[in-house]
Amino acid sequence: MNIGEYNDLTILRFTSVGAYLADEQDNEVLLPNKYLTDDMLLDDVVNVFVYRDSEDRAVATTEKPLIEMGGFAYLKATAVSHFGAFVDWGLEKELMVPFKEQNLKLEEGRYYLTHLFLDEQTDRVVGSTRVNRYFQFCEEEFEPETEVDLLICETTDLGVKVVVNNKYSGLIFRSDISKPIRRGDYIKGYVAAVRDDGKIDVRLDKTGYDKISDSAKELLELLQREKSLNLTDKSDPDTIREVVGMSKKTFKQAVGNLYKQRLITLGDGQISIVE
Repeated sequence: MNIGEYNDLTILRFTSVGAYLADEQDNEVLLPNKYLTDDMLLDDVVNVFVYRDSEDRAVATTEKPLIEMGGFAYLKATAVSHFGAFVDWGLEKELMVPFKEQNLKLEEGRYYLTHLFLDEQTDRVVGSTRVNRYFQFCEEEFEPETEVDLLICETTDLGVKVVVNNKYSGLIFRSDISKPIRRGDYIKGYVAAVRDDGKIDVRLDKTGYDKISDSAKELLELLQREKSLNLTDKSDPDTIREVVGMSKKTFKQAVGNLYKQRLITLGDGQISIVE
């Protein structure tokens, strides 16, 4: 039986306080009366969320928490005590965020980006606002413009931070913000690039070849074959025409188009395709 997760459990028996459920290893947990429905019968398999109550007993619920195990969500701080802070995660017993798991002291009534994990020492579900330590290093080989789920986070000088697919840290650059977004929003986005530091650059809209001029398409196709070209906007016009078959003006427009879409990088004396 997995604490802090959904479990498919079998109804063993009904009692005055609720129904006892069991997993395949015969571990039992109580589903209190308030969560029982008239259509629940002996030997039925029910999907429930299991966590520990205020007396540290495992208990099942049919309520849905606002955050998944190992995931991230903005949760409202409801109380602060000498043990830590408590946040509303959609269940009867509020989620504790210990002081050691707070990057800043939580204040009642405010919302904080929170990570949910299982404390293996206590077997309790715990929250943390020190989220940076819990983001996974992205090793997935996303195809360009793969659709991903985004949780909108705080704004920085570069753009807006996001949580990608509920596990990776990402960023939408200011130039790629094409519509109003608010902290806490759940929206779809598209992968622009996976960085060497394991974070992901994302866009709100697909780039697509429909947003690239014909000359930019030709230049991109050449770069896909050659990977890089020893040309810049300061290169000799005859050299540009010989290498890419474009006028210098057309070449500069194509480079600007591809660079705006973050499909190429500009280096010292060359342009390269983003791998």
